[in-house]
Amino acid sequence: MSTGVRRRMGVEERRQQLIGVALDLFSRRSPDEVSIDEIAAAAGISRPLVYHYFPGKMSLYEAALQRASEELKARFTEPHEGPLGVRLLHVMGRFFEHVDEHGPGFSALMRGGPAVGSTTTNALIDSVRQAAYDQMLAHLGLADAPPRLELVIRSWISLAESTALIWLDGRRIPRAELELQLVHDFAALVAVSAAQDEGMADVLRAMLKDEPADGPFAELVGRLSALGS
Repeated sequence: MSTGVRRRMGVEERRQQLIGVALDLFSRRSPDEVSIDEIAAAAGISRPLVYHYFPGKMSLYEAALQRASEELKARFTEPHEGPLGVRLLHVMGRFFEHVDEHGPGFSALMRGGPAVGSTTTNALIDSVRQAAYDQMLAHLGLADAPPRLELVIRSWISLAESTALIWLDGRRIPRAELELQLVHDFAALVAVSAAQDEGMADVLRAMLKDEPADGPFAELVGRLSALGS
């Protein structure tokens, strides 16, 4: 992501360029392995000029994580139209597309990378998880969640995150299979909770109400039925 030539930029334009360059490098290699010299060379500027805009690599790293978190949050946005299972499959497709394209950057964001334990990094991670949670509530048509549903949604978000991190270590399972599996996982978590709580049973009924015969949720029911036959 190199400019190739040096040219004058405004302060904010240069800052955004450096963030973009750093994010591109961090997306392909661990942030620990990327030096300020590499960032400067890729941006077509001198090392001292990088420090003019950012006090050090950590501040640039945190700015890159901020942009990465915003891009990741956008992956959870989906029109609230059509069967829920299909919507979630679209969301998982975009989520894993981001994970696939920005593996080291995604790992750095979720694991903290060089900034592990920092207030800034923790806040960014929490903001991504909260955005995913809010989107799930919206897809379910709810403004707030009772305790059992909150537990299910947050557990599922954690499962999607950990699944993606494990998958990055070798990509040994086809991506499309994991995307579908996570949609099935959400339905399964709701179903287990529905067996113990009538309110959750209502949530499950609403989820399945408009599910087409070839939808992800219907496919799960068919597969489970086949196992018992």
